[in-house]
Amino acid sequence: MSRSTANSVRSVNYATSPLLASKTPPWRSRFVVFLVGLAFLVLFGRAIHLQIWATDFYKAQGEKRFVHKQALPASRGRIVDRNGLVLATSVALPSVQVDTKLFAADAAQRRLLARLLAMTPAELDDRLAVAGGTVMLRRHLEEAAWQQVKALGLKGVSELREYKRRYPEGEAAAHVVGFTNIDDVGQEGIELGFQSHLLGQAGQRTVLRDRLGRVVEDVGDQADPVHGRDITLAIDSKVQFFAWQRMRDAVKEHKAKAGSVVVIDTRTGEVLALANYPSYDPADRSNLSGAQLRNRALTDVFEPGSTMKPLVVALALETGRVKVDTVINTAPGSLVVGPLVVRDAHPHGALTVQEVIQKSSNIGAARIAMQMPARELWELFSGVGYGQKPQIAFPGVVTGRLKPHKNWRPVEQATMAYGYGLSASLLQMARAYTPLARDGDVIPLTLLRPEAGLAPVQGHKVLSPATVYEVRKMLQMAAGPGGTATKAQTIGYSVGGKSGTAHKQEGKGYASNKYRAWFVGMAPIVEPRIIVAVMVDEPSNGKHYGGDVAAPVFSQVVQQTLRMMNVTPDIDVKAQISAKPVAAEPESF
Repeated sequence: MSRSTANSVRSVNYATSPLLASKTPPWRSRFVVFLVGLAFLVLFGRAIHLQIWATDFYKAQGEKRFVHKQALPASRGRIVDRNGLVLATSVALPSVQVDTKLFAADAAQRRLLARLLAMTPAELDDRLAVAGGTVMLRRHLEEAAWQQVKALGLKGVSELREYKRRYPEGEAAAHVVGFTNIDDVGQEGIELGFQSHLLGQAGQRTVLRDRLGRVVEDVGDQADPVHGRDITLAIDSKVQFFAWQRMRDAVKEHKAKAGSVVVIDTRTGEVLALANYPSYDPADRSNLSGAQLRNRALTDVFEPGSTMKPLVVALALETGRVKVDTVINTAPGSLVVGPLVVRDAHPHGALTVQEVIQKSSNIGAARIAMQMPARELWELFSGVGYGQKPQIAFPGVVTGRLKPHKNWRPVEQATMAYGYGLSASLLQMARAYTPLARDGDVIPLTLLRPEAGLAPVQGHKVLSPATVYEVRKMLQMAAGPGGTATKAQTIGYSVGGKSGTAHKQEGKGYASNKYRAWFVGMAPIVEPRIIVAVMVDEPSNGKHYGGDVAAPVFSQVVQQTLRMMNVTPDIDVKAQISAKPVAAEPESF
């Protein structure tokens, strides 16, 4: 420092400044110290409050922002057929969600995102308009599309794995399996009937996420999901598919409204097929109607027509009122019962009891029925399942109608002999033939595959084996030359059954030009392995008799099913092929 500068500094007299010369009051410094100490105490108290008393609150707030409880969805149980082939299963697919607070994308990215999510840009904008929160953009996106979404690298967009139901058999098994909604809740069929069995229990894990919504790590213990239990059906998917195909072809060929097929294993009571047409695709249920969803074989009831005649004759044989060669007078082709005139398709004159079945005579069946008390007929009809709700695990199964015998009038007793005045589903009609296919006992039906090692199914006896033997011969005649259903014949296997045709009810009467056609039968006839029941609703392409419309479907289904079951043919194939076709007898209805 220079001498001149030092002299100038010393020459300044700081004491001459009035501000510096005045004394500072002691309270001021003490006040400053007090404020500093108070601030320190406030901070110290705040720290204690945060660290001790408010710990849970602030910890929860932190966890709310970064720690999330993530559900671990449980897979719904599979539905498989008797051979283990999958009819319904669940696959894990990404559902795309977005945190709207973090989401950022330019117009081009938004358009591309909307396209990948199969949405319009306007729909995407509406979803993103939700202020502050996580929004689900698309559920069950296919994996390939999600990878493209992921490649966009958009902030806030993440995936949540959810299960979606797949139905490999499509339309063929739709009415049996049913479907679930988007939340995996059963809506129809087995999916609905066994909801609690198929549904699993979701698990949960706690994860730490970063500000972009990405999972960083797991926190704490994880509760694993409990997956649903599988269900094994008695249905054979190959038999089911073939029956559905044949019914589809028949409905189209005869320009019918609908049709159904039921196939039953006579030894176990297992339902091997339960097919309906029209059907629907369980994976695409847009524009569905209630008519498409109905399992007509179980939910629709109708008058069973001439398929009742073998049961009436069986009871008459069982009680000794007639024998197979007893002659029934059906001349002159009409019979007056009260206000009703019972008619045959054409006059037959005198017919034996077995010819009453072979020719499907309404008059013959009515005369036989009128010989028996109404109570005995009612007990047989009720015993084989008419008027009783089928004990089968399926939603929507109907009971049908069978009036108490005390209320029967003579005209009703006569008409019930050929299938008018009562109603039943196709499944009930098939079950009613189980005593004719066995040794006279009715067995319960099941849609579920019985567990291995269980005792053989037990039924209750309604007819004797001797009676059943005679009736089966009549059913074989009805499906053979001179019968009403020659088109039921099958290459390699003997068959027997009964066709039926009935006017459809319309209001309080019957439509003159609307019919239902049936065929219910069994094969091989000596020792039946299966019962097949076929119904075609409103055929309108020139043919409407059961022997023309339903019997060919029976023939095709029987032949294919017995081959799949490895049942040995019981008749000479060459002789059948060389035989000339025989025209069917006109059917009375």
